[in-house]
Amino acid sequence: MELLGCLLPEDRLYDLEESVWWSNDPADGTATVGILGTLGAFAGPIRAFSFRPQAGPVARGRSVGTIESVRYTGAVRLPVDATIVARNDRLPVAPRLLNDLPYTDGWVVRVRAARPEDPSRLLESAAAISARLEERIRTQRIRCWPQTPDLELVEIGLECSAVLTKLTEEVARQPVGAAVLLVTDDPTSPIEMVRWSDQSGYPVLTHRAEGILHQFLVRKVADPRPRRRGSEGRV
Repeated sequence: MELLGCLLPEDRLYDLEESVWWSNDPADGTATVGILGTLGAFAGPIRAFSFRPQAGPVARGRSVGTIESVRYTGAVRLPVDATIVARNDRLPVAPRLLNDLPYTDGWVVRVRAARPEDPSRLLESAAAISARLEERIRTQRIRCWPQTPDLELVEIGLECSAVLTKLTEEVARQPVGAAVLLVTDDPTSPIEMVRWSDQSGYPVLTHRAEGILHQFLVRKVADPRPRRRGSEGRV
């Protein structure tokens, strides 16, 4: 299901208080644990992830790793008593997986529950937490995007040509694969951003309107290919 633009898979269980999910693997009796996409969206670009040294059983609520971003530092905690059987070794070298693929490649640990009945007894379904999570999204003003923005460019009340010039300059400064979020209050921006994307060759991943504001997520690609030529549009 989707809540205010944030994905919440229905094929797993959740500990909403700790912002973690639990997915059983019936084949071998293990389970995978990861973080909610809303946590990654709230934290912003995650810069570092480290595992805590753990041996043997780990109690419910104990930390198995630490997330760090510019505005957030927090622990990933087990939702039930369990023993760790595997760690996602990609996370310390590619922590942005927690932002961009939290329900797949960004998993944190695989575990074996101490008691098989604990997950169903202690955790909740997506449907059970949906109303509370939606309220959290609203109150914390969480915005989920198809790719976490590396830079937010807020341009309110500026002349249209200046906004597009700034956007072009900022995209040029970013590494390939980075995403820039442009926020503007110009009512013609949905049309003008299509034109800008056609002329620059940089894709607009998504457009979201909230009140008078328009938000555009742009990705820098290695080989931008303009789709038509002409004078630049204006925002």
